[in-house]
Amino acid sequence: MVMIESEDQGMRLMEAVRNIAVVGLGKMGVSHLSIANATPGMKVVAICDTSAMIGGMIGKYTKLPFYPQYDDVLAVPDLDGVIIATPTRHHEAMIRRALAGKLHVFCEKPLTLSAATSTELAQIASEQNLAAQVGYHNRFVGTFAEVKRLLDLGTIGKIRHVHADAYGPVVLKPAAKTWRSKPTEGGGCLYDYAAHPINLMNWYLGKPVFCTGAQLTKQWSEDVDDAIYSNLMFPGGVSGQVSVNWADETIRKMTTSLTLWGDGGKISVDRQEVRVYVGDKGKVSAGYRPKWTVRNITDLTPHPAFYLRGEEYSAQLEGFVSAMNDPATGYVNSFVSGAETDHTLGMIRSAADGIREPVVPIAVAAVKRPKATMLARAFGY
Repeated sequence: MVMIESEDQGMRLMEAVRNIAVVGLGKMGVSHLSIANATPGMKVVAICDTSAMIGGMIGKYTKLPFYPQYDDVLAVPDLDGVIIATPTRHHEAMIRRALAGKLHVFCEKPLTLSAATSTELAQIASEQNLAAQVGYHNRFVGTFAEVKRLLDLGTIGKIRHVHADAYGPVVLKPAAKTWRSKPTEGGGCLYDYAAHPINLMNWYLGKPVFCTGAQLTKQWSEDVDDAIYSNLMFPGGVSGQVSVNWADETIRKMTTSLTLWGDGGKISVDRQEVRVYVGDKGKVSAGYRPKWTVRNITDLTPHPAFYLRGEEYSAQLEGFVSAMNDPATGYVNSFVSGAETDHTLGMIRSAADGIREPVVPIAVAAVKRPKATMLARAFGY
């Protein structure tokens, strides 16, 4: 670890440059590799993948050392953390070994296929004061983050109901099987796509108390679901509905949106804008007015240091750097929040199978809930 001088909001600060290894060189792994190498305070020093052809090619053009064996990459001198972008079933073992080596971990979603396992990993990371972050990038989208801020301010009063959906043309015909099409690998619409709007519901409302019903349907896939429909009950009597279909040919591009109703108004949000109605029982805050206000993503997004795919992907790795520098402060998308979403996903699957799953405690006593980090303050929550 070396020290550099960087500029942050007009202030000259000394920051630690964290040495990172990227593990898994598929679509997300290559994206993270590109962003990480351009993120202030982060330096990629190694890459790892089971494919010698892919790893060798990327290593050749990036000049980065390639390791086909995970244990070898964990042994790289002065390594500070790992970015794990492998199929979900590998997450648990890889995370455990990284934490055992006192390494910070950024892991793609979903965290694991078990809420209890995810909670245990969160506990281990907390006990060792290590940053442990999950790649639910929507929490770094300006519009979705603004909704969190408004709800915390009580803008629409007591929340009564939330509806979350995601639709798009991802699977429109039978296709060759990949790890995403195998339930034991963590694939399917529930874990691959529904996890995103559900993670936002957890962020806004907490972990649901129970699932009143769920349906997982197949349209083109043989072994996993192509659509999920579910009813949830959240703390305080808040009802919720989830509707996700990745085989919807009427939609040009996959999109995620949520609508929340409260005693004092209504909020609708997607990737592009947030639409807020503040009624007589609502609370008007700066930048808003009574009745309708519409704000666009361009007004709500801090500029990342490097842009690729979407500013949220850069922002989450900037958040990871901040978390590594001070894990005890609290940060967006900790393993604790990942475990909450894993619990919700398991609850929905159990309900679809006709099983009433008991509530599993997702509380990690040693984990400090956030005081706002510098990144969080930039987003206003």
